[in-house]
Amino acid sequence: MKGCVISAPMTGSGKTTVTLGLLETLRKRGLAVQPFKVGPDFIDPGLHEIAAGLPSHNLDGWMFPREANQGLFVRASEGKDLAIVEGVMGLFDSFDGKSETGSTAEMAKWLDLPVILVVDAHPMARSAAAIIRGFQSFDPAVKIMGVILNRVAGEKHYRLIADAVRDVPILGWLPADPSIDIPERHLGLFTAKEELTVSRIRAIEEFFEKHIDLQNFTSTFGRGRRDSQRAGTPGEGHRVGPILRPSPSLEASPCRARASRPLPEGAGKTRAKRVALAHDKAFSFYYHANRLELENAGAEIIEFSPLSDAEVPDADLLYIGGGYPELYRRELEANTQMRTSIRRFIESGRKFYAECGGLMYLAESIDDARMVGIVPVRIEMTGRLVDFGYCEIRTNSDSILGPRGTTARGHQFHYSRSTGSGNGYSVKQGHREYSEGFIFPNGIASYIHLHFLSNPDLARNMLNS
Repeated sequence: MKGCVISAPMTGSGKTTVTLGLLETLRKRGLAVQPFKVGPDFIDPGLHEIAAGLPSHNLDGWMFPREANQGLFVRASEGKDLAIVEGVMGLFDSFDGKSETGSTAEMAKWLDLPVILVVDAHPMARSAAAIIRGFQSFDPAVKIMGVILNRVAGEKHYRLIADAVRDVPILGWLPADPSIDIPERHLGLFTAKEELTVSRIRAIEEFFEKHIDLQNFTSTFGRGRRDSQRAGTPGEGHRVGPILRPSPSLEASPCRARASRPLPEGAGKTRAKRVALAHDKAFSFYYHANRLELENAGAEIIEFSPLSDAEVPDADLLYIGGGYPELYRRELEANTQMRTSIRRFIESGRKFYAECGGLMYLAESIDDARMVGIVPVRIEMTGRLVDFGYCEIRTNSDSILGPRGTTARGHQFHYSRSTGSGNGYSVKQGHREYSEGFIFPNGIASYIHLHFLSNPDLARNMLNS
């Protein structure tokens, strides 16, 4: 599979801007570009989908194993012209300081893809060359095949850096331009569901097209690494080199099969199971692979809006993901028909799964706005980060996820707290161990976003429990 990884020395360097510019520009040139995001972020994949016109998938070396990441990458990339993978944080930043677990560098090696390094040049000149050289030598197995300079003050500033960078192609440079910035809030950038986001992505594409020459990208997708290295000769670093190339080790890999286990004999009856999935401006944070895992297990996904619809679709399982319910709490409160419909759905014994924003919606209230009232807690917005990080859970009782002791991995990131924490999960988060989440006879509500590829039995258990 042809592709590359977009990374940077540190967060905030412009990875998302460059990724969106590449996706939109290449799509407009008629290429089918499959986007990916390293790490647990929900917002960037939504932005990718606008730019590429295809769903973006999260890859994560901590939440699920190498083979599952490779399988998801191959499966999603099948039939596409190339793949663009946006990294997380800095290139070598990982779950801890002792290993590369969960890092962009680890993923680049697993997928056998070259890295394009985005360097924020605003605070430096010739020193940028030292940073680039350091990143090249830190782990020689990670192949940095090109550099894009961001927030360059002008041609003179660019030349100071270009004259110092001798051993890797500079693919182009971008001047600082606040007009293309996507606004941020406490969980990151504005989501793909918000109107301003689409216009900013279109502006990024025009900006990118103006400043980055992609001719050599599109004319050399099929060349290998050795060709790319020959193209980036010293003194010619500012030219766009042939970066995107096939990944032969994956193309020949048995991971072309599903990332999850095949359905067991006799499991065809699960194909009739229907999953009502909440999806609108208030609820848009989902790992796309979770949807695929449910479909692989035989589910039919039916989207609905808690904001604008009156009833939950007829379904066997209700899935309410994360998002920004606090921003739309008045609209959610005002839609009494939907709140009543959800309460009746759950009280009828049909199954439900709610994570983070879904937990908040099923609670009694968010601040002073009434919610569904299934989970016996109130949600209070704090204005500060309450909890953040990777989590490993073990269920404390039988549940729709499986028998007591079922394990899975996920992530949480929220600015609210509940008046009760529950005892559904035993959670390990770094050095912390604590209880969290609510297990009901027919469902689960928790702040933690589980990734279903961390345990290939989860989706099947949820449909058939």
